[in-house]
Amino acid sequence: MKTFSAKPADVTRQWYILDASETPLGRLATVASRLLMGKDKVSVTPHVDSGDYVIVINAGKLVVSANKLQTKVYWRYSGFPGGIKKRTLAESQELDPTYAITHAIRGMLPVNKLRDGRLARLKVYSGNDYNHSAQKPQTLSLTSKGKK
Repeated sequence: MKTFSAKPADVTRQWYILDASETPLGRLATVASRLLMGKDKVSVTPHVDSGDYVIVINAGKLVVSANKLQTKVYWRYSGFPGGIKKRTLAESQELDPTYAITHAIRGMLPVNKLRDGRLARLKVYSGNDYNHSAQKPQTLSLTSKGKK
């Protein structure tokens, strides 16, 4: 019996919708990254991008635990002396509600040549409206244990 190795032509992609107002940020990012990598498929091959499209809605109503809105900090550095900036999750949500979700999912993807293509298939919207209804996406409801 030969080992199956998927080719790029063999990949079939589906569309999934995740609601950020139903589940915590970390659990949402874990499920989204697994879908983007294609880990739940039988034909997963490490060197072929076989992941699916993921739509995240309601990013403005993000669920985080306890006091994480004030304690979670995002840092940026310009490369110049005195150029370090910090922003809390609450400040980040006011400026761009999609940033925290995109940042969390990006951090859970492996750093290789497939990462940019996977992130391009991630669509994050701050509200309940999205313009991908022609693709007939499936809604995944995440339970408290993070299963589909």
